[in-house]
Amino acid sequence: MKLELPGGLVDRLKRELRKAGNREIGGVLVGEHLHDDVFRLVDISVQRSGGSVAHFVRHLEHNRAFLKEFFSRTGNDYQRFNYLGEWHSHPLFSAIPSGQDIATMQEIVENPDVGANFVVLLIVSLRRRGALELSASAFRPRATPDNVEVVMEDQKEPPSKGWLQSIIDLFRR
Repeated sequence: MKLELPGGLVDRLKRELRKAGNREIGGVLVGEHLHDDVFRLVDISVQRSGGSVAHFVRHLEHNRAFLKEFFSRTGNDYQRFNYLGEWHSHPLFSAIPSGQDIATMQEIVENPDVGANFVVLLIVSLRRRGALELSASAFRPRATPDNVEVVMEDQKEPPSKGWLQSIIDLFRR
């Protein structure tokens, strides 16, 4: 799976991460299905409350309101524009999902009320000199998470390895 991240959303993420400082923030990812397993992120919600230095709690009502507005804005064209998943920050830790992050995403994708074939989890961290560190994972029902290739607009290479590959590299050392 590949996720295209427009430059404007990269800039917005960086601004929000600067404002949040050492507190975790997050929200919802919505995007456009381009073809096959390629998606383009169209917008994100930003939930500034519910986070501490090492934990983030989603507010479902905030997510529902954002999704309702997004679907209205895109003409309820669910085949082309839809919910892709969730994002949150790890301001003091690496941009890899924790065990709790993985469990939460698996619960979302396994929930029949959500009705998703897959969900993406994007973890972001702002590093020195304003560099954005990130990882993205795709979750499917009853399956192991997969790395998602993230390509930021105007970049030919992904900004960082996927979290699973980073862990594998650690064990190879």
